[in-house]
Amino acid sequence: MGHDHDPISYPNLRTQAIESLLVEKGILASDAVDRVVSAYEEDIGPLNGARVVARAWSDGRYKTRLLENATGAIAELGISGMQGENMVALENTAEVHNVVVCTLCSCYPWPVLGLPPYWYKSPEYRARVVVEPRAVLAELGLEIDESRELRVWDSSAEIRYMVLPERPAGTDELAEDQLAELVSRDSMIGVAEARTP
Repeated sequence: MGHDHDPISYPNLRTQAIESLLVEKGILASDAVDRVVSAYEEDIGPLNGARVVARAWSDGRYKTRLLENATGAIAELGISGMQGENMVALENTAEVHNVVVCTLCSCYPWPVLGLPPYWYKSPEYRARVVVEPRAVLAELGLEIDESRELRVWDSSAEIRYMVLPERPAGTDELAEDQLAELVSRDSMIGVAEARTP
């Protein structure tokens, strides 16, 4: 689904121009922005969500609270903020697989998942995943068996979703921090499964 050949949007061009000026004037190191963006994409945001998932996998009472009131349960771990005010957690099971999209724009739970991936905001993903979700997931590397129900959830400014992926087999002895390492941002969107140890 990558679109390296897509035209660059005006906001992206403007951002690149500002970054270039800051680097040229010595105000910003050329790799500083990349490090910050990478931290939010790969570490800060997704690690918050991974902590939530690991706690739910480890603590049945927490999992119940998460599925009943995700915003409150997530706040118990000190995670909150704009675009994470009204959260709903969707549980993946052997019978049901959930995937999240925002068909109107790119509503996304930043405090829990970090920066949205580029493909999440793409018109192609937003349009196609509601019409042919199995095909889109397969293109992203996730085959969902036809016997498994596939539910697509549309995030909005009023409500944002996160997926509670299935806990991988063979993880009963793992501690919470080890479980968190198995959780990716994509598994909390529903376009991937949790990693196996």
